[in-house]
Amino acid sequence: MKIGLSRKMSIALLLAFTVTTLYASLFSYFLYERLYVDSLKTEMLETGIRLARSYDGGVVTESFIDEVNWFGEKSQFEVFAVKNPRELSMCLPFEMDYQSLISGEDRETLLKGDPVYKKGHVERLDRDVISVVIPLLEGKRLEGVIYLYYPLANLSDMILHYSVYWLGGAILFLLIALTLGNKWLKRAIRPLKKMQTAAKELSDGNLSVRVGDYSDDEIGQLAHTFNEMAESIQKEDEKKKEFLANVSHELRTPLSYIKGYTEAIQTGVAAPEDTEKYNQIILRETERMERLVDDLLDLVKFESNEFTLNKMPIPLAQTIEESMEKVKQRVLKNGIKLERKLNYELIAEVDEERLEQMLLNLLDNAIRHTKKDGTITVSLTVKDARFALITIADTGQGIPAEDLKKITERFYRVHKARTRKEGGTGLGLPIVESLTKLHGGSFQIESEVGRGTTVSISLPIISASFQ
Repeated sequence: MKIGLSRKMSIALLLAFTVTTLYASLFSYFLYERLYVDSLKTEMLETGIRLARSYDGGVVTESFIDEVNWFGEKSQFEVFAVKNPRELSMCLPFEMDYQSLISGEDRETLLKGDPVYKKGHVERLDRDVISVVIPLLEGKRLEGVIYLYYPLANLSDMILHYSVYWLGGAILFLLIALTLGNKWLKRAIRPLKKMQTAAKELSDGNLSVRVGDYSDDEIGQLAHTFNEMAESIQKEDEKKKEFLANVSHELRTPLSYIKGYTEAIQTGVAAPEDTEKYNQIILRETERMERLVDDLLDLVKFESNEFTLNKMPIPLAQTIEESMEKVKQRVLKNGIKLERKLNYELIAEVDEERLEQMLLNLLDNAIRHTKKDGTITVSLTVKDARFALITIADTGQGIPAEDLKKITERFYRVHKARTRKEGGTGLGLPIVESLTKLHGGSFQIESEVGRGTTVSISLPIISASFQ
């Protein structure tokens, strides 16, 4: 049988209240009795000691006994004095043997001049009685005692009445608390039920579902978090759909070229003198598809938690120069100047293969967007004494401000037609950004239309020269 949260909380409230009530009742009884009995004991001791001061020594006289008895009639306690302690039980209105009143150990205490306090159950009275025995000494001889006692009947009756009122009040309060508490619980849980319904809709594919705004408490914060989660899932779903659409589009273009030119060659539509040109186009588009698939696989690996870098200490300037050497022919072919400003003392712990991949991606972008007689400058400097700053600046056409924020998104192109024609996959910058983060660095792009673009990679260093 399933029990709802509201009922569980009601049961918890009932149990908590019941336990609290029982504990408070028992503790109140214990505390009140303890304080009351201790107060009686103290008062009886003080009364007995004051009466004993009237004893002048020697034989306990009848007049002294009469004085004590007279006081007992006026006092809230039962008080009397006896010459012989063994006659004490004869003076009590209930049966009790002498040994129960004063034991041998008690007698030794009295002979030392100390009072004796006792609390015990009297069968005849069927209640507890507290008593105090005050010694009357002549030297080392016990001439008599003053005996004070008080039956705790008043306390028991009071506790009984107190318990009845307490129990009645507790039951009344419990009924009120459960009634109001149940209404409050239903109101408090109503947002949770709405969130449960919304979560079910979300799991069924309704990504636009949201819950209303609630008060700024834990439930309100949960509702806000749910809406943020739903919005995040919706955005991710849109990105996934956009990504799949982009992949399909990117693959469809080269596939259409490959299919068209292959059919032209096989059916004889293509002239013999064009066959070689068509084969070159098919090869170019095949290589483009291969680069696209490789870049996609790289992105999937870089964004997975299982991917690890093969780091080792390397001189950064050497890797940068090797990367520049690999694009040298393209730079010369396009009539572009390639300059360098490198600090040869910087050493960082990086994955050299992945660093080269990052540099080649950035250099490829710079070459494709820089016109003839333009300049590409590669720099390596120290940043904040702890990082190496690699910058690749070109004098190309630049990136508009509205495109700069989206430039690292997958397949995003500023000049779409031109980039496809030149073979770009639209994944180079996302790969560079992911690899930079994996190295514990940062990635930044600054650009101005008509003046060029500067891309910066910041990497932690383990050695540097600051001269």
